[in-house]
Amino acid sequence: MKIPYLRWWIAGLLFLASVLNYVDRNAFSLLAPTIQNNLNVPDQDYANIQVAFQVAYAIALLLSGLIVDKLGSGKALALFVGWWSLASMSTSLANSTLTLGIVMFMLGLGEAGNWTAAPKAVSEWFPARQRGLAIGIYTAGTPIGMTLAPIALVWLSGQYGWRSTFVVMGLLGLVWVLPWLVINRPVKTHPWLTPKERDWIYSDTTPAAATQPAVSGWTYGEALRRPEVWCLLLGRMLSDPVWFFYLIWYPKYLVSARGLSQAGVNVTWVVFLAAGIGSMAGGWLASLFIKRGWTPPRARLAIMLGCALCMPLSPLVAFAPTLAWSLAFAGVICFAHLAWLTNITSLIVDVVPGPSLGKVFGIVAAGSCVGAIIMNKMVARLLEPDTITKLVSPTAYNKWYILAAGLHLAVIPVLIWGVTRRRNQQGMAAY
Repeated sequence: MKIPYLRWWIAGLLFLASVLNYVDRNAFSLLAPTIQNNLNVPDQDYANIQVAFQVAYAIALLLSGLIVDKLGSGKALALFVGWWSLASMSTSLANSTLTLGIVMFMLGLGEAGNWTAAPKAVSEWFPARQRGLAIGIYTAGTPIGMTLAPIALVWLSGQYGWRSTFVVMGLLGLVWVLPWLVINRPVKTHPWLTPKERDWIYSDTTPAAATQPAVSGWTYGEALRRPEVWCLLLGRMLSDPVWFFYLIWYPKYLVSARGLSQAGVNVTWVVFLAAGIGSMAGGWLASLFIKRGWTPPRARLAIMLGCALCMPLSPLVAFAPTLAWSLAFAGVICFAHLAWLTNITSLIVDVVPGPSLGKVFGIVAAGSCVGAIIMNKMVARLLEPDTITKLVSPTAYNKWYILAAGLHLAVIPVLIWGVTRRRNQQGMAAY
């Protein structure tokens, strides 16, 4: 049996895995007002629980890269999805700040692997000219998951309680594992792959490929000595906190500063829908530029510069006079960031040898976790109650929105220097 366009089935399953990843991951954030009230969890403890998740996430990113390179993307991703699904179901048993912290830590250990296994799968199943689009497809699962989450999770919680919601989310993940194991097999020997598609997967018609010398994989030590790895790590560490803020704190912002109820936070679906469109648009534009003769790094950096120029709108999320305008500006920010994220992820695939992708994605994404931890601590500090009134200022979030305006712009020269340095040192064609 031969299945035409099998690689797009793989992309579709990666998309669904990313949807489940972010629905499970952000169920706690979206239902935080209810859970905090039910279990008497103050904002400072809420921040600490999120930090526990990020610490586990950072550890798992480093370890999951080794697992992916060892087991391959197919078996590794099945392992990760099964783990985080069981952890999500275990959240239904939490009854205190401590137990919430433990299950979120376990969730972080599993969910990180999605972001080292997925790009590895793309590198195996897609030629360079289509990797940006494929990465954009599965990256879109992040905001699409967040688009569905406010609607589905808030409704499930309202109908059956927040504990049952976590059980349902975990079961969906376990169901996903079966088709993934059936469809994802080694490309070279896959019995369902047509000869034409196999030839296409192994083709590479981009200008960069013609000048790319053959390279072997890097060890961890070699990767950590590469300037481009550190530049990419710093890029994720500075820019990703903007996205994590919208995942973790924006629903709480809408409740505390904009007066929404727990049920009302489902309006965030419009913001995350915009992010999903941005993810797809970022990958599509990169593919378009590459087809017109741009080298992949040049195309991606140009798109990322355009995204960075949107970020100074960030303070308007807080200063907008109405909820509708606040959501609109938040949507623009998330659209731009996901287009950015698609391209910085693709940039890693462009400059890192295939055998080392799992390791390097883990290292770079660990920088993202460090940035998220710093952001969580910073926002929690901003939300500390006044020592006299014991109340949190309604403008407590404003300083964060102002800071977020310039983070992406600060990253652009770092990435240009890092990628340019690598290409010049290896004698590659200038872009």
